[in-house]
Amino acid sequence: MNTAAPHSDGLLPVLILHTGDPDEVLRQSHGGYADMMRHAAGLSPDAVHIVRVYLDEEPLAPSAYRAALITGSPAMVTDLEAWSERTAAWIRQAAAESLPMFGVCYGHQLLAHALGGVVDYNIKGRELGTQTIECLPDATGDALMTGLPTRFPAQLLHAQSVTQLPPGAVALARSDMDPHQLIRLAPAIYSTQFHPEFGPEFMRDHLQQYQTAYGREGLDTAALSAALGPTPTAASLVRRFLGLCQRTSMRSPQNTGHIQAK
Repeated sequence: MNTAAPHSDGLLPVLILHTGDPDEVLRQSHGGYADMMRHAAGLSPDAVHIVRVYLDEEPLAPSAYRAALITGSPAMVTDLEAWSERTAAWIRQAAAESLPMFGVCYGHQLLAHALGGVVDYNIKGRELGTQTIECLPDATGDALMTGLPTRFPAQLLHAQSVTQLPPGAVALARSDMDPHQLIRLAPAIYSTQFHPEFGPEFMRDHLQQYQTAYGREGLDTAALSAALGPTPTAASLVRRFLGLCQRTSMRSPQNTGHIQAK
């Protein structure tokens, strides 16, 4: 979709800020990151406006969209590439206009960077595979987190992390290696370091594709592949987020194995 026009149901489109893709072998087998994000969101092709910002395409004004989703990327936020910094400026404008946004991995880091946080290489190293995400106390009563288990598996694939939250942001979930796995940056702005859009099949092929490089880092890709599994809770988050965007409020912050609303 090359232009942003209302969907047949009268809703404005959802913007997908496409920040990069896997290598060609993986893309041919699994699709690009924008396609993965659209599927995770449960959106038809005509309900989205995909803008390849990493190829210098530019989105329309935030008012043209009902929400924005920001993909992962092989790029690094700390490289401060021109296209990425332009996208960060757009994100600041969109946040000022209260556009709902959800970022994943690079998108998670770019949101934090744009809104005053700090991104850097994770001092604990690269985080890979199906890992456990643990909800933090501030998840209790959060609109996105209501009804979710307090611990759930997710697919991890990153070297950089959000090392300092932006002003006003709240961490809602952590992993063993990263205290900022899921963040609420504003009432309608969320991001995850983990990948709701990735399934174990993509992760298995990725680990095989990069087993030599990861081996040089001391990572056991065979063990990581054997431990891969489905991640249904994580996979539900983008759709849950878009469902919240259609409601009149996104409540803020109670806990018993599942996150509960007040």
